[in-house]
Amino acid sequence: MTIIKTPAIACIGVIGRHNNPLHISIFPAEGEKEERSKLDFSFMLSTCLDIFEARLPEKNVGQDFGLLQAVDERLAMYGWLTNTGVKLVIIVDMEGRQSPANDSRTPPVLGLKNSDLTPAFQALQKAYINLLRNPFYTPEDHSPNYANAHQPATSTQITSRNFVNEVNRIGRVWAPTIASR
Repeated sequence: MTIIKTPAIACIGVIGRHNNPLHISIFPAEGEKEERSKLDFSFMLSTCLDIFEARLPEKNVGQDFGLLQAVDERLAMYGWLTNTGVKLVIIVDMEGRQSPANDSRTPPVLGLKNSDLTPAFQALQKAYINLLRNPFYTPEDHSPNYANAHQPATSTQITSRNFVNEVNRIGRVWAPTIASR
């Protein structure tokens, strides 16, 4: 039986308005024995910040920035900027999911259109908005300037269980032919 490899999300990063990482979720590729390194993906997310800055004068906030960069023939980074200045980045592994060749639900995909990731970005933005609506979450606590001045021992990472679970759900279920709802 022939196995077809289709795109899957390898990493989702939420980067704060001060270019600090707020959340990073890594999703393993099917069939790989090695676990993906969080440090490698953190570095990749950092490299896309200059691209956001370079494109910012041309784009309005709250927009899809599309393909930020292709890391190699397998990994590509896509970005979205919210109206609060938070950057959402999805790294797609073009060979991240395996399916049998006769499976009609997952046709072979040769490339991605920017619109393929729009449902995932919209779902991420909705999850972030729901996080902001939580009265116990204060975005200022996750700013590196505030955290260093007022609470040096705390992390600037988002630790909300609901937010983390929703990001993980989006990363697991997304496929080029399936909307993230």
